Amino acid sequence: MKSLLLLLLIAAPVSAQSVTPNFTTGSMTQTVTATQTVNETYVIERYGGEVQTWNGDNVEALDTSGMNVNIIDLSTEFHVVDPSEPWQLEIVTRQAGIIETEDITRTVQTDTVTNTLSVFSQ
Repeated sequence: MKSLLLLLLIAAPVSAQSVTPNFTTGSMTQTVTATQTVNETYVIERYGGEVQTWNGDNVEALDTSGMNVNIIDLSTEFHVVDPSEPWQLEIVTRQAGIIETEDITRTVQTDTVTNTLSVFSQ
């Protein structure tokens, strides 16, 4: 009896209903808004070597023994050559290492809006 019922269900004709949409035309609008924020930090360290220089007009550099020298050290003495003339002396001494540090922090914000329009008809 069960097999007969199964046979009847399998052999029964199947019919489908046709679906007709209720619209003829239409449109759809979509808006997507996005915001992106990027925080950037740059740390720049500039290094330099040791520098010891001197430059002068009407000036001479002598060590403690009276000999001319070109390199600055603890025993270097500077003397005006002709006291009746103007003179100028410039001494630059810098140790090796970091000579400059630069920190830059900035924020970049980007706003994006995308509008999409879809139009359809039957």
